[in-house]
Amino acid sequence: MNSRSTWASQIGFILSSVGAAVGLGAIWKFPYLAGSNGGSAFFFPYLILTFTVGLVLLIAEITAGRLGAGSVVTGYRSLGGKGFVPWAYLGILTGYGVMCFYSAVGGWTIAYLIDALLGNGIVADKAALGAHFGSLVADPVKAIGFQALFLVLTALIVNREVSRGIELLNKIMLPIFMGLMVVIIIRGVTLPGAEKGLEYLFSWHPEAFSWSSLLAAMGFMFFSLCVGCGCMFTYGSYLDHRAHIVNNCTWVMILSVISSVLGGLMIMPAVFAFGLDPAGGPDLTFMTMPIVFSQIPFGGLFASLFYLCLVLAALTSAVSLLEIPVAYCVDELKMNRVVSTVVVTGSLMVIGSLCALSFGTLADVKICGRTFFDNFDFLTSNLGLPIGGLILCLLTGVTVWPKIQSATGLKGSLAGAFRFILTIVSPIVILTVLVTGLI
Repeated sequence: MNSRSTWASQIGFILSSVGAAVGLGAIWKFPYLAGSNGGSAFFFPYLILTFTVGLVLLIAEITAGRLGAGSVVTGYRSLGGKGFVPWAYLGILTGYGVMCFYSAVGGWTIAYLIDALLGNGIVADKAALGAHFGSLVADPVKAIGFQALFLVLTALIVNREVSRGIELLNKIMLPIFMGLMVVIIIRGVTLPGAEKGLEYLFSWHPEAFSWSSLLAAMGFMFFSLCVGCGCMFTYGSYLDHRAHIVNNCTWVMILSVISSVLGGLMIMPAVFAFGLDPAGGPDLTFMTMPIVFSQIPFGGLFASLFYLCLVLAALTSAVSLLEIPVAYCVDELKMNRVVSTVVVTGSLMVIGSLCALSFGTLADVKICGRTFFDNFDFLTSNLGLPIGGLILCLLTGVTVWPKIQSATGLKGSLAGAFRFILTIVSPIVILTVLVTGLI
């Protein structure tokens, strides 16, 4: 009998998986990618890819996790043999690497929330806003301090048994997160000119479609579902054998897409209402929303709600990333969960500080022309995740395919289509993302 911790409920697993997938991507990454890639020209390919390749990879990884019944290393060894173990370690390193720079961004969200609660979340001058951000990231005490605070909050959740920590967090936080998004959306879409933002996102304009918009959609599809780094594999290992994997994964995918769409609706109508540039890039959310808040009634309240959304989004993903190395320490090194969490979090504070200081003290320290922050981002996003996705396709689509088919209950032509996407279409998409990212 498997004594491994399990989710207390199906909804707990679904919400936790959605929380892992959503993160800051829904509020930060989706709006600026959509804005920079033609709106609907990015959105519709992302939607099609998610409902096909994304869903197949999600089902495959979670199914493999349940069959492996352990951390990525434990599960890969059990399913594929010793030859897959080095790739499992790559998955753990990828998740750990993401957490190194992600925790720095998480620290920024806490700093901005505190500013908003103190009445400093409204800034009408974009230059002043840029200077404020610069002073935050350039101050080593603030940069490392807020990163450490974010890591401690994450550790306090992961420190507890899965159903009483990660699951409880997402059962409470995710509904609040989505509810706050809806409140901000209602205010945004009622602004004069907001309808142009809706049209930009949802009205198909063939002339706006380009190869770059398709590539952006491919990359965000992997990012939005959190596949390839072992996160969903680890979550799947806590899944009860009675759970219906395909149904649960479908709900995870649907809710993840809804979250991204809500993120777009929260940002884009307001951007157009105030005549801002939708192609503003990665700073679209952080550098324009405070200006929007300064020009609407109760702006301080909406600023506080907005930054609370950012903090909640960051935490829901962070706990899933921290769980990857913690689960490894528990399963492979036989360490107590509390000790594992403390050790991993402590090491993240040390190594992650290199990323937190990359905008100030260590800004001029570069390797291959990139700062520590950029290198961690590049190595995980452009190498770790795509390679992890390819190994996942090989493991689930070839090595243990009969077990995957049996566990999912797929039969006939549906099973054939699923395997075709898993072994042919998905690797092509992943290789395209990998090669393009390296170039």
